[in-house]
Amino acid sequence: MIEWLAGLDLIGLVEVAATIAGLASVTFTVRQSVWCWPTGLVMVALYAWVFFHAKLYADVGLQIVYVFLQIYGWWSWTRGGAGRTSLPVRRVRRREAAGWTLAAAVAWIALVWLLVAHTDARAPHVDAAQTVLSLVATWLMAKKVLESWLLWIAVDVLSIGMYLSRDLHLTAGLYAVFLVLATLGWMAWSRSWKRADDAAACSSASSCRPTSDTSTSSTSRAPTSTT
Repeated sequence: MIEWLAGLDLIGLVEVAATIAGLASVTFTVRQSVWCWPTGLVMVALYAWVFFHAKLYADVGLQIVYVFLQIYGWWSWTRGGAGRTSLPVRRVRRREAAGWTLAAAVAWIALVWLLVAHTDARAPHVDAAQTVLSLVATWLMAKKVLESWLLWIAVDVLSIGMYLSRDLHLTAGLYAVFLVLATLGWMAWSRSWKRADDAAACSSASSCRPTSDTSTSSTSRAPTSTT
């Protein structure tokens, strides 16, 4: 291991450090730990430098935006809830999903044009898709929206192929791990949302347990939908 590290150039060493920070950040995110944001800050700063040298300019811009999103997410998770408390996991609303879908499509078209017309980007369409989806996913994650994990799964699949084609094998391996962690994150946050939803339904009912005057009682709740 030491010999392998000693054989790396500066870009390789920075990529290793970014990989470690990235793994820590996603692991903390799955566990809903606020430490995902400071470790994420370290990761995006290092990757901005790596991607610049790999001529993935949209990714460089993405990392710079990430710096601000990481700071916002840090605040949102700790102070963004009711009464400036921590945020619970929630589902995306229909209008919210429609708005983000339209915004993402427009942003992708604009970014593809910008990359093709004004840069020597090697994979403008994939690079732009990864950039736009990552930005939307990060914003939704800062709001603790469950569906943000589905976007991260899509980003990870795109990223694995793109980074392999650019000989960034360690980063491609990192995104393969991210893909697994994103799947685990979806499952863990789904359980968290269900518990919170069940607790909210229980608190809104007159009673969640059988009363002492009857031998059996039950409470039922019609399925709700988000709008």
